[in-house]
Amino acid sequence: MADNGNADAFVEFERVQKSYDGETLVVKDLNLTMPKGEFLTMLGPSGSGKTTCLMMLAGFETATHGKIKLDGVDINNIPPHKRGIGMVFQNYALFPHMTIAENLSFPLEVRKIGKSEREQKVKRALDMVQMGAFGGRRPSQLSGGQQQRVALARALVFEPELVLMDEPLGALDKQLREHMQFEITRLAHELGITTVYVTHDQTEALTMSDRVAVFNDGRIQQLAPPDQLYEAPENSFVAQFIGENNTLEGVVSEIKGDTCVVRLDDGEELDATPVNVSKVGERTRVSIRPERVEFNKDRLQEGAHTLKAEVLEFIYMGDIFRTRLRVAGNDEFVIKTRNAPDQVRHNVGSTIEIGWLPQDCRALDAD
Repeated sequence: MADNGNADAFVEFERVQKSYDGETLVVKDLNLTMPKGEFLTMLGPSGSGKTTCLMMLAGFETATHGKIKLDGVDINNIPPHKRGIGMVFQNYALFPHMTIAENLSFPLEVRKIGKSEREQKVKRALDMVQMGAFGGRRPSQLSGGQQQRVALARALVFEPELVLMDEPLGALDKQLREHMQFEITRLAHELGITTVYVTHDQTEALTMSDRVAVFNDGRIQQLAPPDQLYEAPENSFVAQFIGENNTLEGVVSEIKGDTCVVRLDDGEELDATPVNVSKVGERTRVSIRPERVEFNKDRLQEGAHTLKAEVLEFIYMGDIFRTRLRVAGNDEFVIKTRNAPDQVRHNVGSTIEIGWLPQDCRALDAD
């Protein structure tokens, strides 16, 4: 998938490839552009190529083919310490023998910034992450969350135009992780910093990013804002990887403009939006999000497609109910409904009618 280069591009990958052994490509023909100030997340499973892309941008890995540009300048042959990029890693990488203030001062000393200006910048960076009172402590005297704040402050202290983050919140507990997601996003936007963030956590990617690049097998499968990725996945991989997703398998029996008819493997037929199917007889995997399915007859909208379903499991999750059903031979079909006083609860074992609108049902590739 390509993203055409333009004059406003701040970060640019042009036909970038990477191989470690000269044969297998871990990154395949990557084209990607980012404007200044964007928060872009590279999301994907282990081995998909996302971290390799980040490391090539940082200068810790070299592209086998293609160009990587920063603000119009080819940086392939510029060493990491001369790229002026801030980095935040999962393991914090703080110097244990230095105080927090000394850790932050180090990148400024390397850049030959004077003592009084260093002290000002260190104070400002620590205040930014609410760690102003901790300058005299050592990393071992801080909690994991505090160390992560310091690592973030150190990446920002020399006011880089680009910050790269590799799974920076992976070691934190859920509550602290969610709080830090908000803090990082707020700081990045307030300071106007261009950010490339790598994670395998889809929720993190959706909540933090301006755009998300979904990687698999060394390629970008889809590059889009979070809501577009979730609501309009372009292929089966993205549909399955981003959020919870229901799938039904079948064959395209008719294509009529912006709608197609799919004959499911159990013989049922349904209308869907043809996304990457092009001809009658082609196998397809139909995708429907759990919250787009309705099983309260009074709420079914006009034009909704309905199917019979057997209730297999009902789970109370506080704010939502999660109902698992058998639909057209699929035992893992899920409906999520809001916990509301008028919400219907169906008994396990009962047969019900469920429905959804054809535009919420996407006919994707069968792979």
